[in-house]
Amino acid sequence: MKNIFLAVFAVAAMFSCSSMSSSKSRGAQTNIAGTNWTLADNVKGKKPTLNIESGKITGNAGCNNYFGELSLDATAGNFIVKNVGSTRMSCDNMEVESQFLRMLNEADKYVVSGNTLELYKGNLLLMKLNK
Repeated sequence: MKNIFLAVFAVAAMFSCSSMSSSKSRGAQTNIAGTNWTLADNVKGKKPTLNIESGKITGNAGCNNYFGELSLDATAGNFIVKNVGSTRMSCDNMEVESQFLRMLNEADKYVVSGNTLELYKGNLLLMKLNK
């Protein structure tokens, strides 16, 4: 009985790992330079935006406008943001903005699926944005 349980568990584990890796394929990706995105999550207040241009990003983080440099490699799906700066207005809900900017700085990979952009840190999904 114990061997049957272990065999079933092993098969289930292998299946879940293979389906997870195929659904989150991070090989070559669509080049996203020249695109505009909006955070997919429902948040209180203004939704953060991400505008991707050649070598840079701009947008609104929910309160303040931000800007930064972007190293983008579509063949490997790499997405590296650095030198982010922003305006310094104070708004009611600064938590959304601080979390958005923190995750943007931590992202190292991206996956495009239709009209959705997913940003990852390693295998951890940080955020989803819609076109």
